[in-house]
Amino acid sequence: MDGPNPDIKHPIPMHTRVGFLKGLVSAPNIEIGDYTYYDDPDGPDKFAEKCVLHHYPFIGDKLIIGRFCAIAEGARFIMNAPITPCQAFPPIRSIFSAMAGKRVLTPATWSKEVRGDTVLGNDVWIGMEAVILPGVTIGHGAIIAAKSVVTHDVPPYAIVAGNPAKLVKTRFDDRTIRRLLAVAWWDWPVDKISRNLDAIRGADISLLEAAA
Repeated sequence: MDGPNPDIKHPIPMHTRVGFLKGLVSAPNIEIGDYTYYDDPDGPDKFAEKCVLHHYPFIGDKLIIGRFCAIAEGARFIMNAPITPCQAFPPIRSIFSAMAGKRVLTPATWSKEVRGDTVLGNDVWIGMEAVILPGVTIGHGAIIAAKSVVTHDVPPYAIVAGNPAKLVKTRFDDRTIRRLLAVAWWDWPVDKISRNLDAIRGADISLLEAAA
């Protein structure tokens, strides 16, 4: 049994607010894995414009999202906006440099302040209106509660909530998390995933390990 086509726009024909993002986002600085979807009543087409903010190509940072992630309406990824330690008014260098007839943007202009790529692992759930700040890594299987502001890395299978987001609990004990990460079902071929949906969705990790 094969799975759905990850390149189709609407995986659920009667629910057009949900869309697979891989085929909808063409920005070279955004990478999105198969089957990751965005849910928005206005449709998923404007994900990059509405949800990925301050993402300037000259900075060089990327938004990297894994496979099988679910992103709810109004989630925001704040990328590496050009703010320096002594000032928070981004145009100041451009304005004053332009007045002086100087070149404004160079590769080194913002490099010291860039916090790196923003990375979501696989099987991550991002709640409604959650905000992810630049340079954050969210581990596989993590859940970000609605309206959370994520300022630091989130471990795999953690549940975080609040502003700033803090660890509420982990979804499983440490040993189970290690076993789930070792299985890494999200990397399986789609036909293998389809054959083992009950094990993936079930509560018995031994069945998942047996299928690996």
